Amino acid sequence: MDPSTWQRPGLRAALLYAVAAGLLGSLVSVVSRLELTRRSVPSAELPDGPLIVVANHTSFADGILLALVGRRLGRSLRLMATGGVFRSGLVGPVVRRLGFIPVLRGTDAAAGSLDAAATALAAGEAVGLFPEGRITRHPQHWPERSKTGAVRLALRTGAPVVPVALVGAQQVVGKTGILARLMRNTVLRPRVRVAVGEPIDVRRLAGVTGDHAVDEATVRRVADEVMTVLVSQVAELRGETAPHPAGVPAEALSA
Repeated sequence: MDPSTWQRPGLRAALLYAVAAGLLGSLVSVVSRLELTRRSVPSAELPDGPLIVVANHTSFADGILLALVGRRLGRSLRLMATGGVFRSGLVGPVVRRLGFIPVLRGTDAAAGSLDAAATALAAGEAVGLFPEGRITRHPQHWPERSKTGAVRLALRTGAPVVPVALVGAQQVVGKTGILARLMRNTVLRPRVRVAVGEPIDVRRLAGVTGDHAVDEATVRRVADEVMTVLVSQVAELRGETAPHPAGVPAEALSA
């Protein structure tokens, strides 16, 4: 599994994506209520052309939910998913056909993940990812401080970043007792609220034009600024003040 060999999916994959989105959308509507509470994007649709969509991560259901949000807003997202998803005998073949991009952290192929995402963006695709890199470990489900991959990808390609806040997804699928919770949710149907922010020009935030190199301090600063926008959307949906405006740092989680 080499992410750098990613190619733009063809017509069959597009049809499969539409069918899968329809089926999963029906399933999600049975066990939850997905509500687009606030949309800041023009005409309530995601922009055309290359686009990076980032979301906070609280549940195993987030990938499906983010893909469904993308479909509702007119785009099919090429999600970046961990390598374990692709190794699954049941799910792996499907996500490959859908054009999802494997993320192989800690391996020699890790850089190929960003290469594959850049290839998708060059083809005019919309790429979806979770900048925290994992489901948040904060006990109250606040977003963690982000990794820098999304910003590096935006700086490399010039694609705008659209932040999407998901609140309540952890009530749909948790880390344990998944089947029991899904059965219970057919009655309770927990609400998942979604806020879609305005596109962010990452190159403008970094103060660069063209192919000029960006130092690591600037990359980190811009990643925190983008995450601050996403965290503020989460806080607004929750009606609370976030404990860490740019995401919970690792030292706070281990304290």
